[in-house]
Amino acid sequence: MEAVVASAPGKVLLTGGYLILERPNAGLVLSTNSRFFAIVKPLYHQLKPDSWAWGWTDVKLTSPQLSRESIYKLSLKNLSLEYVSSSDSKNPFVEQAVQYCVAAARATVDKNKKDSLEKLLLQGLDITILGSNDFYSYRNQIEARGLPLTPDALAALPPFASITFNAEESNGENCKPEVAKTGLGSSAAMTTAVVAALLHYLRVVDLSSVLEDHQHEKYTADLDLVHVIAQTAHCIAQGKVGSGFDVSSAVYGSQRYVRFSPEVLSSAQVAVKGTPLQEVVLEILKGTWDHERTKFSLPPLMTLVLGEPGTGGSSTPSMVGAVKKWQKADPQKSLETWRKLSEANSALETQLSTLSKLAEQHWDEYESLIKSCSILKSEKWIQQAAKPNQEAIIKALLGARDAMLRIRYHMHQMGEAAGVPIEPESQTSLLDATMNMEGVLLAGVPGAGGFDAVFAVTLGDSGSHVASSWSSFNVLALLVREDPHGVSLESADPRTKEITSSISSVHIE
Repeated sequence: MEAVVASAPGKVLLTGGYLILERPNAGLVLSTNSRFFAIVKPLYHQLKPDSWAWGWTDVKLTSPQLSRESIYKLSLKNLSLEYVSSSDSKNPFVEQAVQYCVAAARATVDKNKKDSLEKLLLQGLDITILGSNDFYSYRNQIEARGLPLTPDALAALPPFASITFNAEESNGENCKPEVAKTGLGSSAAMTTAVVAALLHYLRVVDLSSVLEDHQHEKYTADLDLVHVIAQTAHCIAQGKVGSGFDVSSAVYGSQRYVRFSPEVLSSAQVAVKGTPLQEVVLEILKGTWDHERTKFSLPPLMTLVLGEPGTGGSSTPSMVGAVKKWQKADPQKSLETWRKLSEANSALETQLSTLSKLAEQHWDEYESLIKSCSILKSEKWIQQAAKPNQEAIIKALLGARDAMLRIRYHMHQMGEAAGVPIEPESQTSLLDATMNMEGVLLAGVPGAGGFDAVFAVTLGDSGSHVASSWSSFNVLALLVREDPHGVSLESADPRTKEITSSISSVHIE
């Protein structure tokens, strides 16, 4: 059996922070070109003659970037994972993914394929996980080398560079190494990649048809299965049922998302207490997954730029907790704020969709306007419009800006009221300065806000100008861009691909 390699993208939540936790509020989520890879292959190529009598099989998990390796025993009876040895802490996301994938394989396999599934399981599972550099912060390394805070310095790092821990200066006792992240949803992308690779490897789904036909019904059904198992594993590993937008975008790519009803996972939450996983999985697969997703991506000639302000990440769960507490304490004020936020989110969505339509209908005018606006500050854009179509395009651009300013205002208000830094002062001055740069359409804090990251949506080629201006604010512009594709099967180990691509770009005279 050949190795199976699958990858899933990280995300940026453009609108819908906090609101997305409650139906029927929608969020706009963009998937990115930063991907998590999972490689699954058999641990043993030859089976010992007595293997049919084994009650356990081996699972090995390797994370080269963290120099970690963990060995588990998987019970073939109740599918529990027992820890054998490891160089360091556990990875609950991959552990849940393994258990739920094997349970899904057992629960859905045809009678005639049962033997080949059991043989695959007896050969053991060898899983390697790799995240592209964008998921992690390398800011400290760049500063330590005395390099400027520019995307070029990031681009010079080797792919899948090893991650140094931000060891907190505590008294040194049980201090857990924390990896500094950039807030792209590494756990969701990692879980999704592992689930996709395992389900394909165990022949529960066939993801190879992605190359030919995205609309293929069987393929869509397979993706839906990957989605349900990844959501379940991710929620159980987190210990709570989140909104799931990060897993949904890791599976399907950029989208407008409305969350599923959390009740669909109640059987899985009970399972933690001992119901056999195979029964649970069937119930989850039969459950009513009522999330909604519609196609969405940025209008043409617009670029997503992300920056890392270097103030260290924020803890999303504790910020969400504070906002929920405020909602209970002041239901009237919070409902009013949420209503206004929701209206501003819808307005931004409408303007962006309008721009995509206008680009389709009047491409030449759209292209030349975006080009001319990309080198001007927004207050000068209106002077570029001479004809009705041009006016409509500029109106939508300015409408999108206006909606973003309203979103920021209400998010800031909400943070003040709840006593958490959703848009902290330092971010406010940075975002105001960014919105004032030439060719910048939007700027904001993604997702739950805080100090994690800032984003800008820029017109034409103005992104590089923003990146260099940011470095004077001590903000490191990342190499992340929007890429609307979700989970996919890869043709090879990404580490070998990187080598061949760099060799092919060296021309030998």
